Amino acid sequence: METEREETEANDTPAADAPPVEATAPVTAAAPAAPASDGPPSSAPGDGEGRGPSREGAGGDDRRPRGGGGGGGRGGRRRRVCIMCADHMKTVDYKNVSFLRRFISDRGRIDTRRKTSACAKHQRAIATGIKRARHLALLPYTAEHIRSSGVARR
Repeated sequence: METEREETEANDTPAADAPPVEATAPVTAAAPAAPASDGPPSSAPGDGEGRGPSREGAGGDDRRPRGGGGGGGRGGRRRRVCIMCADHMKTVDYKNVSFLRRFISDRGRIDTRRKTSACAKHQRAIATGIKRARHLALLPYTAEHIRSSGVARR
């Protein structure tokens, strides 16, 4: 019996020439450190650089970019340049009806900046020009099919 006890104690105690063994977690299959990407590294919050909250337990792969707006994406569309800035137009002429008609929808409304791709300064000038042309009856306030039916929807 004593020999068995001495053998188990000898197995439990580390040898003098062997380095001490630390208690470690069980070894599992290692996950890849970072996804292989062709572009520069991202600096989004939660990517391990200490900025923003960590989203490790949020469920799903937090390295995958989400859909939506923003620039710099591979398949994203670039914002179109303002036509007036590109043509170096200083002012909007309210008498130039063919130019102003491009910024009016089929229902007679002034198109938004998203549709016209005009910068804020020129969108305001376009809106003022359209309103002046409407006042002088160069442009209609409403579309023809709305005026002829006489039915206003609210």
